[in-house]
Amino acid sequence: MAAKDDAFRHIFETNSKKIYRLCYGYTGDEDAANDLLQETFVKVWQNLDKFRNNAMISTWIYRIAVNTCLTYLRSEKRQAKEELTPQLAETRMEELSEKNEQVALLYKCIAKLEESERIIITMVLDEMPYPEIADISGISEGNLRVKIYRIKQKLTDLYNHYERV
Repeated sequence: MAAKDDAFRHIFETNSKKIYRLCYGYTGDEDAANDLLQETFVKVWQNLDKFRNNAMISTWIYRIAVNTCLTYLRSEKRQAKEELTPQLAETRMEELSEKNEQVALLYKCIAKLEESERIIITMVLDEMPYPEIADISGISEGNLRVKIYRIKQKLTDLYNHYERV
C-alpha cells in the first residue's frame, strides 16, 4: 500500500497544477476548480490499479478531469451558479494586479468558448504536445492545428471585445 501511496503522491504533485488550470478554465471559480481537482484525483486514486499504460498517465488523468468537468457543467448545481460566476469574476478582477487581470480576463474569455474548444486551448496553454492533445480530443493532428488556430482567433476577438468595454 505504501508503494501506491508514494506513486499517487508523485502523480498528484506532477499533474495537479495543470488539472487545476483545466478545472478553473471550465468554471472560472476557484472553489469549484478546487472541488473538481479533488474529485478528479479521488477518481485517479480509486482507479489507479486499472491504468494500463496504453497512454501517458497525464493523458489518462486529463481525460478523467475533462469528464469530471463536463459532468459538473451539465449538473443542475452548475446552472444555479452560472449567474453568479461573471459577478465573482468581476470582483476578483478588481482585486488583482494588472497582469493578473489579464490572466483573469483570458480565463473569462476561455469560459465563453464551446466545451471542446476549452479542452483544447487549456491543453495548449499547459504546453501539452499536439499528438497528445489530438489523442485526448479524438481528432487528427492536422485538424487539431486548424482548430487551435480558430480558437486563438476567437479568443483574440473575445479578449479585444472585453478590453474595449
